[in-house]
Amino acid sequence: MRKYIGISVILILMALLAGCSKKDGEKVYVYNWGEYIDEETIKLFEKETGITVVYEEFEQNEDMYPKVQSGAVSYDVVCPSDYMIQKMIENDLLYEPNFDNIPNIKYIDKSYLESAEEYDPGNKYSVPYCWGTLGILYNTTMVDETIDSWGVLFDEKYSGEILMIDSVRDAFAIALQYLGYDLNSTNETELEEAKALLQKQYPLVQAYVVDQVRDKMIGGEAAIGVIYSGEAIYTSRENPDLEYVVPKEGSNVWIDGWVIPKNSKNKENAEAFINFMSKPEIALMNFDYITYSTPNSGAWELIEDEEIKNSPVAFPPQDVLDRCTAFRYLGEEMEATYIQKWNEVKGE
Repeated sequence: MRKYIGISVILILMALLAGCSKKDGEKVYVYNWGEYIDEETIKLFEKETGITVVYEEFEQNEDMYPKVQSGAVSYDVVCPSDYMIQKMIENDLLYEPNFDNIPNIKYIDKSYLESAEEYDPGNKYSVPYCWGTLGILYNTTMVDETIDSWGVLFDEKYSGEILMIDSVRDAFAIALQYLGYDLNSTNETELEEAKALLQKQYPLVQAYVVDQVRDKMIGGEAAIGVIYSGEAIYTSRENPDLEYVVPKEGSNVWIDGWVIPKNSKNKENAEAFINFMSKPEIALMNFDYITYSTPNSGAWELIEDEEIKNSPVAFPPQDVLDRCTAFRYLGEEMEATYIQKWNEVKGE
């Protein structure tokens, strides 16, 4: 997934590395999504600061949360999604960073900070890292129609050709919105309808996946897959037969952000890491590498490729965003209800 970085950016990075203070021998423990950072940025951070990064990955918010909550490992920086950040705030699991140590937050566009206040009032606990939408990726050589609805995921003619997302909130969001309901629904009748629809879909699904959808769709192993917008950008570069759409019924728009757990043993190092990742040049490197949309206005200004800078997938127009909704944390009891119903869908 490595992309070309212009010589001007490299020169800027070299300047950034000159004359900086070192903390040789110190560490920062980072817990992030799989394949969600350019490893070169980690090396640059280590070179600039002398702080060693100990890096681990997770696949879903629901995998990450119990590890942080239990305190079995003292992570210093974690990158949850919006609703999970809200849950961590409500359960008193996060430090308020000292934003004097994160001056580069000034490069996070005001619109994303305003959106982040929905789950982090006052922007007290988190710094937006990436954002995007959830949608459908389809292979135009394997599908004989223009797709614009979640309904295709429940169509028997695509039996065995559907890659469904293995995520409780995302899966129920799809079913709920297709049925005309709020993706944050707590209505038992609506949730039962959504569960029944997902159970009906179960025999049609080739596989339940998250990260694996990318390679499977590139390789033509399925006709249709549920995917995050950043992955869609990468896949379409690798296979031009792939098209991405945010369905007409609506979808999820999300923000992932850096946070510092309360059991962090290296809080200042965590703040240094977050600040470094918020530099426009570094944010651009990560955007180029992972292809997930950046909320960093400084990085956006540095994008040289006009096609990607104006991409409706990377930076969707307002009419698409208007039909998208952010997840909210619905409370422990409702979260357990969702998980129980999802397990019933999959027969677990």
